[in-house]
Amino acid sequence: MTIKFGPAGLGPVKTAKATLEDYHRKGLQACEISFTYSNYIKKEDAKLIGELAKKLNIELSIHGSYFINLNAEDEKKLEASKKRILDACEIGEILGAKCVVFHPGFYAKISREQSYKNILKAVKEIMNAKKKNKWEIEISPETMGKVNVFGSVGEVASLVKETGCSFCIDFAHILAREKEVDYKKIEKIFPQENWHCHFSGIVYGEKGEKHHKTTERKEWENLLKNLPRNKNIRIINESPTMVEDSVEGLSIYLSGSK
Repeated sequence: MTIKFGPAGLGPVKTAKATLEDYHRKGLQACEISFTYSNYIKKEDAKLIGELAKKLNIELSIHGSYFINLNAEDEKKLEASKKRILDACEIGEILGAKCVVFHPGFYAKISREQSYKNILKAVKEIMNAKKKNKWEIEISPETMGKVNVFGSVGEVASLVKETGCSFCIDFAHILAREKEVDYKKIEKIFPQENWHCHFSGIVYGEKGEKHHKTTERKEWENLLKNLPRNKNIRIINESPTMVEDSVEGLSIYLSGSK
């Protein structure tokens, strides 16, 4: 098993070189670039950033737009959502990023069964477009933390099984949504060798996720103790202190506290 740790942020293009070099010095081997509000990296910059990350042995990933709903009833909103994912894939391919993580959609007034069918159809269409463009980058629907949002462990696993897409296991979200993390169940329904994961401390209530918080040492220790031993795992930390938390997670991992 190998685990690579890194934060959910690269920051501005003008400081990307210094940021990646700092992550490298800290021993971090992953970084998720936030395209949550815009795909802010231009193609020419993406090539240079990607080359440097590869040189520093840092695996890049992308968090796609917050403005995605593959269960939208409005056709224009649905098409815009698919385009946002594909646009992120295009830049991600140049970056050499491993995957584009995205929030699949909302149930709204649509039944969970129909929501699944709608999102399944959209993911298949995105996968076909990705194949047509010969892009290697994966698309990764994320397990979500609020109970009224599409993205339970089972829903994401079913999408993977039916479309061949990848996935993002967000352990903080799973805890917030289900009030516990069944690691054995997760390992069983995600048998794939490579896992892309999110993790942080989280504050939650009856309806699920409220907000992320600094990750406590005991939370890291519990996660690392329960992760499967036969996989390659990338853990992106999304806490307000994501760099420091990633360094602590790496330190605990290297010390054998897992």
